[in-house]
Amino acid sequence: MDYQRLGKSGLKVSRLCLGMMTYGTPEWREWVLDEDASRPFIKKALEMGINFFDTANAYSLGVSEEITGRAIKEFARRDEVVIATKVFFPMGEKPNQGGLSRVHIMQAAEDSLRRLGTDYIDLYQIHRWDPETPIEETLEALHDLVKSGKVRYIGGSSMYAWQFSKSLYLADLHGWTRFVSMQNHYNLVYREEEREMMPLCRSEGIGVIPWSPLARGFLSGNRSREEWGETSRAKTDDFAHDMYYQESDFTVVERVIELAKQKGVSPSQIALAWLLHQPGVTSPIIGASQMSHLEENVAALDIELSPEDLESLEEPYTPHPVLGHS
Repeated sequence: MDYQRLGKSGLKVSRLCLGMMTYGTPEWREWVLDEDASRPFIKKALEMGINFFDTANAYSLGVSEEITGRAIKEFARRDEVVIATKVFFPMGEKPNQGGLSRVHIMQAAEDSLRRLGTDYIDLYQIHRWDPETPIEETLEALHDLVKSGKVRYIGGSSMYAWQFSKSLYLADLHGWTRFVSMQNHYNLVYREEEREMMPLCRSEGIGVIPWSPLARGFLSGNRSREEWGETSRAKTDDFAHDMYYQESDFTVVERVIELAKQKGVSPSQIALAWLLHQPGVTSPIIGASQMSHLEENVAALDIELSPEDLESLEEPYTPHPVLGHS
């Protein structure tokens, strides 16, 4: 396993990050694995050298954080791992139980620390942009969490480049803690981030940790124009159905499958290898509900793609509407 600094920070993370949304309770999403089924994946990830784990308070409404914390406490030393979590989505129906107000951020951080069973969060991220709260209020609250020692670094997630740029500018202006990472929606069938967000992150020294590197399984090559897949997630994931499945998306997948056959690897490995070849990408966030998928994803680190391979994979792409910011 290779390790890289997260942006310009001194924090070193594994080249792949294990996303914890898959682990929690099926009462939240039917494809989610419960704790007993989840633990082997966390243990195996650690054994394979992954030190970076990304969850969120909203995943299984806190259960994902609880599973993450208990497993890491059992399988690793706290200072050997990097725990990332997020705040924004509502954790209840009452006022102030969601968003990025100071009151919610402070309460959510305390709740996440309790569920994770830790004294500090390595990377605390705003899950989305909050149009109802001045970004100055959000940034100062995050800065105060860092100064208190409860958070080590802060990061952003899907938003427009102008919003992220404004956040960086205001942090510099006021002497507040700066975002060190961007968790954005980026993969072979959604490349709109290449227009502004990726150049901004490279220019500002921001680490990029893309979510959905396999387009929620679409790039695994097991779906067709006629069939949307056989897995429980493929059949029920309306989010994916809304974001992908354009005609050009299927053409991209056909290129992925063709190249995978040539190299004797899986389509998922080719799609992940492509993302790992993109300048500025630090650590894609992978998900795994089968052990073979986790092992395949780690093996993708060794796949080399030539300029001709990259061109072939990228050529069919057509622009998409901006997706994943809400």
